Amino acid sequence: MLKKTKSRCAAHRDCGQGRLDRRGFLAASSASILATSVLGGRVAWADAPERNGPGAVYVPKLKGCFIRRKGEYGMRWPGQIFDGEAARKKYLEQFAGAATRLGVESSIHETPLYSAEEGDAWLAETVKDKPDGLVVVALDRQEHTWPTIGKIVDARIPTVVVSPLGTSFSTPENVGMLAGKPGCFVCSTNDFAQVEWGMKMLAAGARIRESRCLVIAGARRREVILPHLGTRLQYVPARSFLEEYEKTPVDDAVRAMARELIDGARQRRLATDEDVINGIKSYRVAQAMMARERADGITMDCLGALGRSKVSLPCIAWSKMNDDAIPAACEADLGAMASQLLAHRLFDRPGFQQDPVAETARDAVIGAHCSCPTRLAGFSAPSEPYDLLPHHGARDATRRTLWKPGQRVTMIDVLPGGKETPTKVLVDAGEVIDNLSAPPSGGCVVSVMVKFDSQGDVLAYPGFHQLFFYGDFKKPMIQYCRLFGLEPVVV
Repeated sequence: MLKKTKSRCAAHRDCGQGRLDRRGFLAASSASILATSVLGGRVAWADAPERNGPGAVYVPKLKGCFIRRKGEYGMRWPGQIFDGEAARKKYLEQFAGAATRLGVESSIHETPLYSAEEGDAWLAETVKDKPDGLVVVALDRQEHTWPTIGKIVDARIPTVVVSPLGTSFSTPENVGMLAGKPGCFVCSTNDFAQVEWGMKMLAAGARIRESRCLVIAGARRREVILPHLGTRLQYVPARSFLEEYEKTPVDDAVRAMARELIDGARQRRLATDEDVINGIKSYRVAQAMMARERADGITMDCLGALGRSKVSLPCIAWSKMNDDAIPAACEADLGAMASQLLAHRLFDRPGFQQDPVAETARDAVIGAHCSCPTRLAGFSAPSEPYDLLPHHGARDATRRTLWKPGQRVTMIDVLPGGKETPTKVLVDAGEVIDNLSAPPSGGCVVSVMVKFDSQGDVLAYPGFHQLFFYGDFKKPMIQYCRLFGLEPVVV
């Protein structure tokens, strides 16, 4: 909802959020959004986990303003040919539409800030209000406009700076002073799609910060805050999953889910009905535990909790969680959990957490694991074809998703930092060239081969449990990192 105000407005933090599906970004642009559509909570199964985690219900609060000098533009840029009042009214309409699509509350100071003193007063009030992000529109190139913008960015609230063409030069006095500066995203363009992308980044960062993820590992309950991202990690004992599993019945709903998954497979090999049913039972167990803990995402020390038992490892469960827009990561890997949050919140699609394998004959990297989602093109997109078969331990059942050869993909890998060290994000992009079959190869049943743009030594491809996902989002990922003070590392 957009509120046009001359002062602050209240945030309603307990109402639901909108969900977006983006068909893509223009690769050659600064992440121009081609199209958006509201998902409205679509999930694969009617009884998929309810979105009741704090990140899912949080409504990000954005504040904005216009800055210019008062009076006629005259001969100084943007010049008398620029209708600043018409531009202001158009931006207000565009902000309202974007706020609705993104499910955010946006409060725009309707009257431009005509002086440095007015800018200082607005900034002081805004800092007290503690919004999740700012959108600042330059309607001028002269006098106090860019010094005021510099002060706003230095306030360390993530800020999207909008400079319509004619309101800045690429000099240190204008947008040049913000080049490479953390905490801001500059849209020097007339294309509002890039501005909306900036707003989406602000919203995603707020929802990631507010999210709570369930970590099933260890022997005791505790809560940890993920540095620099703010995400809360609720640890529960590893044995709690097995305890919940043992008291969960195999009812008609579980059998129906298993049948749907079996019927949707391209082929089935060695995976029994019981294997699939047990995997779906793990989905129901995860659903119950997440509801109880009000969690937005989930990860588990799978092998440590279940490896010595006869209980099915949750490969199918995690695959379906990610298809249903629930971030799920394997092996209690906190970096992979953070990477899934980024893929889900920013790009509206699940990622594939995998183990990297060098392929020297084709100078490529194989991503291998056993819990790949199928809705790789987006939560509202059709599933990619998949087979059902046991995972590499020759037990249980999982889905072998087939990736489209020629499809552009992005790789990210969050490396959590600490008090003295930054959180880094490895970033790369490439193209799918093959799907390997295991057997005859060893390793995990989903083994997708990607030729990355980096052209580095595949024997030392950096990271582990990196996320692969459809689309070339290398540049947008770097933009997000800079906006929120993470350190992008382009591989």
